[in-house]
Amino acid sequence: MERKKASEFPQELLNLFDGYVHGGISRRQFLDGAQKFAVAGVTAAALFEMLRPNYAWAIQVPPDDKRIKAEYDTVPSPQGNGSIKGYLVRPANAAKLPAVVVVHENRGLNPYIEDVARRLAVANFMAFAPDALTSLGGYPGDDEKGGALFAQLDRGKMTEDFLAAAMWLKSRPDCTGKLGAVGFCGGIVNQLAVRIGPDLAAAVPFYGAQPSAADAAKIKAPINAQYGELDARITDGWPAFDAALTEAHVTHEGHVYKGANHGFHNDTTPRYDEAAAKEAWQHALDWFNKYLRSSTEGQSG
Repeated sequence: MERKKASEFPQELLNLFDGYVHGGISRRQFLDGAQKFAVAGVTAAALFEMLRPNYAWAIQVPPDDKRIKAEYDTVPSPQGNGSIKGYLVRPANAAKLPAVVVVHENRGLNPYIEDVARRLAVANFMAFAPDALTSLGGYPGDDEKGGALFAQLDRGKMTEDFLAAAMWLKSRPDCTGKLGAVGFCGGIVNQLAVRIGPDLAAAVPFYGAQPSAADAAKIKAPINAQYGELDARITDGWPAFDAALTEAHVTHEGHVYKGANHGFHNDTTPRYDEAAAKEAWQHALDWFNKYLRSSTEGQSG
């Protein structure tokens, strides 16, 4: 199936799908609401299929790419769910590297997120993408099932799992000790910045809820936030977050991409905005190159 563009769908339908993605409505409620857009022989079910992810589109760096070395590892998480499994990717011939923890969306460690980790490895970082669904059997290979499992998670324990994964990554002997975080549940990235403090060297949250002003004051990592203009739930909160970070003297930038929806970086759905995604990803690489590397280390991107 050819990937369509967001501009080919009514914004109201995209907003409806966003509600489904975030658990605000069920699949049945989405289909009922999509009926009004089912015209010219295109059913509500067909619209759902057009909007849901197609992971064949996400492969920018093949899993067997000779430039990288990839494996799965399991990290102890005594304060969380006991342990968390993740996807570890490094450049094939690297020694010590700065590291980036990759936070997935509310569907688990799907092929898109694994590809993001490989993209970081090609850019000469070590990346670890944990799977928050580990305690429930891991990402089930289907986003709808993954979303149902995600709704069952204890959010406090999930945050502890990501925190354990981040600190494990930072302490690895093949890490320089410089740690970054990027994520497509940007709220978790922001929470990592709050919890880890000065041990996190840089953070790039895509979308995601912002912390309170009191929590923002605990952040030490430079923040480079990426938002879609049409994701009003998020951009409405950016001015307050911006002000709180400024008050706390945290180095930060915020980028809002005109005409872009929530999920604009995810290249498996029509919400993908190629121009915004490429610009945002370059901001991420530039940010990590600036704050995770010494002046003598190689940069890529």
